[in-house]
Amino acid sequence: MLDIKLLREQPAIVREGITRKGENPALVDEALALDEQRRQTLQHGEALKSRKNTVSQQVAAMKSRKEDAASVIAEMRLVADEIKALDGELRRVEDQLHATMLQIPNIPHASVPDGRTPADNKEVARWGEPPVIDFAPKPHWELLESLGIVDFARGTKIAGAGFPVFIGKGARLERALINFFLDQAAENGYTELLPPLMVNAASATGTGQLPDKEGQMYAVPGDEFYLVPTAEVPVTNFHRDEILLESQLPTKLCAYTPCFRREAGSYGKDVRGLNRVHQFDKVELVKMVHPGTSYDELEEMRSCAEQLLRKLELHYHVLLMCSGDLGFTQSKKYDLEVWSIGQQKWLEVSSISNFESFQARRLNLRFRPATGGKPEFVHTLNGSALALPRIVAALLEQNQTPEGKVIVPQVLHRYTGFEIIG
Repeated sequence: MLDIKLLREQPAIVREGITRKGENPALVDEALALDEQRRQTLQHGEALKSRKNTVSQQVAAMKSRKEDAASVIAEMRLVADEIKALDGELRRVEDQLHATMLQIPNIPHASVPDGRTPADNKEVARWGEPPVIDFAPKPHWELLESLGIVDFARGTKIAGAGFPVFIGKGARLERALINFFLDQAAENGYTELLPPLMVNAASATGTGQLPDKEGQMYAVPGDEFYLVPTAEVPVTNFHRDEILLESQLPTKLCAYTPCFRREAGSYGKDVRGLNRVHQFDKVELVKMVHPGTSYDELEEMRSCAEQLLRKLELHYHVLLMCSGDLGFTQSKKYDLEVWSIGQQKWLEVSSISNFESFQARRLNLRFRPATGGKPEFVHTLNGSALALPRIVAALLEQNQTPEGKVIVPQVLHRYTGFEIIG
């Protein structure tokens, strides 16, 4: 959520930022009108309460002099009724203003390039070279089937399309990657959490999934829960409604969870195999940081994710997302994509984002400055380190042999207990 003071003092900047994202800035005017209505209602109510206090004192004085105060008491009752009505109106306007503010997206940072589509994203880094093999590479879904390490058909029988079952060495490879990612996060100073896999509406609202992404989440309507679309939601909510000490910043948390995405409307060749599934594993990094350091912290988080790809020896590049390809809550985002030799295209495996104070305002998550003064909102960041399905796809395709086997990257040997699949 944006600061209402920003809308009051710099509405043109907010409108421009919303327009850069390709969204309609009309909500800014709606919010400002409601804010003015709220302030006028509040001022009117305060004036009436002052009048009521004056009349109350007048009644007390008249009673002490044994004068007839009936007409004054009647006036006081009328004022009290009007105050009650205004208090109800104030609550209604404040609720409407809050609902409107929740619909206004975060605005892009000045360093974010303008653009409307993914074609406008800017490559800012590249590492490694595409692997060279002297035979026709298979896409990962053919390798998965021939090696017998993932069963899509039985997953469909159990739950539905998009719910793969990992088998044998496939399951161990998945677990190995999770443990490797968590161990690397710990080495980089992140504290591991094991959070719930369901969240309530307040948590989903805090991180911005509601009211923006209802259609992407699996809901449990009988109990008003949502299955986590990403560990970002429970982990960022860990300190909701709290005031941290400045000495606690940056607070660095990580978690592994399965992630559940409805992916409504996804179809075609881009969803084959592990490219896009409804349940997948991911290790997430989350930081609560001082506002003055958040963009340095963004680069540190990006470095942690890149470090994993280098240790896995995967050719990748880094994209700085354009304004039109940013999400509702993000002020700046990098995407990390690995090269798929079997599909001859880039696969996104991580998004690293800075939300500035946008999520913190919704979460009421603040810190107390060491020098004293009023608590301030932290800046929140998160990043995938990493999402597993496309990592597995790229690893299998890049490390396949002419015989149809797969060589496991050396960094994973101590986690898998084997060096070859097949």
